[in-house]
Amino acid sequence: MNDRTSALDSVVFGIDIQSGDIRGDSPSYALVVLDSRADEVTVERDVVSFRKLRRLIERDEPALIATDNMYELATDKDDLVRFLRWLPHESRLVQVTGAERPEPLSRVAGRHGIPYGKDPMKEAEAAARLALANVGYEVAAFENTTTVKVSRGRSTGKGGWSQDRYTRRIHGSVKRQSRKVESALKEASLEYERDVTEKYGGYSNAIFTVEARPQDIPVSSRRSGDTRIEIERERRDGIDFEPLVKRRDRVIVGIDPGTTTGVAVVGLDGRVLDVHSTRTADTPAIIEWLIERGRPTLVAADVYPMPETVEKFRRSFDAAGWNPPSDIAVDEKLHRTRDVAYENDHERDALAAALFAFDAHEDQFERISRKVPAEIDREEVIAQVISGEESVEAVLREMQSDDDGDDNEGGAKASEQPELSPEEREIRELKSRVERLESHIDELSNELESKDETIEEYKKELSDARRKERQEARERREVNRLERDNGRLERTVESLEETNEALSEKLERLKSLWKLDHSNFADVNMEKNLVPVKIVEQFTKAALDETVEQYGISAGDVVYFRDASGAGRATAERLAEFEPRVVLRNGNLSDVAEEILFDAEIPISPSDGVSIQEIDELAIAREKEVESAIAEWEARAKERQKEEQKSMVDQIISEHRAENRR
Repeated sequence: MNDRTSALDSVVFGIDIQSGDIRGDSPSYALVVLDSRADEVTVERDVVSFRKLRRLIERDEPALIATDNMYELATDKDDLVRFLRWLPHESRLVQVTGAERPEPLSRVAGRHGIPYGKDPMKEAEAAARLALANVGYEVAAFENTTTVKVSRGRSTGKGGWSQDRYTRRIHGSVKRQSRKVESALKEASLEYERDVTEKYGGYSNAIFTVEARPQDIPVSSRRSGDTRIEIERERRDGIDFEPLVKRRDRVIVGIDPGTTTGVAVVGLDGRVLDVHSTRTADTPAIIEWLIERGRPTLVAADVYPMPETVEKFRRSFDAAGWNPPSDIAVDEKLHRTRDVAYENDHERDALAAALFAFDAHEDQFERISRKVPAEIDREEVIAQVISGEESVEAVLREMQSDDDGDDNEGGAKASEQPELSPEEREIRELKSRVERLESHIDELSNELESKDETIEEYKKELSDARRKERQEARERREVNRLERDNGRLERTVESLEETNEALSEKLERLKSLWKLDHSNFADVNMEKNLVPVKIVEQFTKAALDETVEQYGISAGDVVYFRDASGAGRATAERLAEFEPRVVLRNGNLSDVAEEILFDAEIPISPSDGVSIQEIDELAIAREKEVESAIAEWEARAKERQKEEQKSMVDQIISEHRAENRR
């Protein structure tokens, strides 16, 4: 088990696909349960369905759930996140073969001395024993931050006689429940932030962001009456891998000394593990911090030559050193650390030193890894080659000779073992080649899987971009429509302004010439010889109503018809209702209209005898000419009355004579 510490006093599930596929209908799993809570580790083996596996996890709440590939339990990342959210609080999912680029299970098991076989049950047991020995990476999708949301448990409804009282009661219940939750968080001494939405009578919801895991919070999800409480862990941006034991891994350390010391830890695979800076910690405290995160193989600085402080750290770990040929420029540091979060320039410089050191040795790491057999610890070989400046072959011979010395009973020498025949050596070489090819196939499969995931992400980004483009196109069309409407309205405004200006000019001109209304006509008619005339375009009901609406017609007004033809009984009767002083006409008047106006004793006269001076729709005439026209009509009216009386007398005489003849 090397120098790792076992996961004592715990239950570990080892899982491997027995048949089928998680994307299919009914996959089955080889399950191995290791229980180390007793003096001896007990082993249970079974083949279970996915549904039964979940029931067993809920019942036993194992500390670790080990697998060689996390996607044997989920179809994709979203499904994996849902699985991790469902897991019991005390259970962790572990991928024993590595992080983003896992190794073959056979290689990992051989490196740690764990029995391995191709059978799914043996692979499940190997995964469980590796996890029990704290080998592998925990698959994490959530932060140690939890959101507690207190909200309404009922809808406020659509209204009614008691709507206000009902809404006020619900919001008051939410407020009281949120205060209870806040009190519980304070009693547990938990750090939190509160965000409330105030509504009528209290709160509609209250959200607490707590720096703790759900199992550490003294509040549980529930729904009761008017309120409900929802608890959910804050999700990370993606899937992260956290090593079960950090002390074992070989790491590259970057140090930026000074008043504030920056320290960065990078794995031999180039993955940033941690970044730290301090003004108060001394050298022993920094060394202790580094020891907790790995075994330094390479200590790097970002300047040339290496500072004495960094050299002291290197000697403390008996590690190899690295520094650039010349000081690294700031823009190069910014570019190399662009994908990593850091808090200050000291952390950035330390991180840049570690990453540039990895870049300088990356090819060497890969060459060493290709030469190291599966059963040998790759990182240990890299550390000895880098620090001891020995060849890979020499380190491998030394490590293999040490293993042979341990395996031979009584201190037998390697030379005493029987020499292999050419056929046996060829078989061994072929097996080694097959194993390397299988390892390469696994790497290519993982790379293909990673590229498929990248393609899916690109497809999603493309879909989002297209949706955004369609939205922008709709917005552009709406803007163009509004611009067209705005232009049309501006043109309408300009036209109305021109009309208004013309009317204003006309009004001013009229005011300056005559005052034709009854209130100020006397100021214009100084000699009392003028009379206003109301003009009607045609003797029709519509034209008459238009004049009445614009200027009004009162009793005693002089009315002038530009065209008197076409008048009917109704129009003549409506005119007679206004009782005008005289009606001046241009053209002939119908007999019916003339008869009605005559009966109403309204004078009618041709306009030829009256001099009418027009100013647009308004006009004036001389009083003498109007009186003369009225006098002429009265004379004609008397003659007409005489004629009618004479005709009536003649008719009476004729009727009397006719009766006498009978």
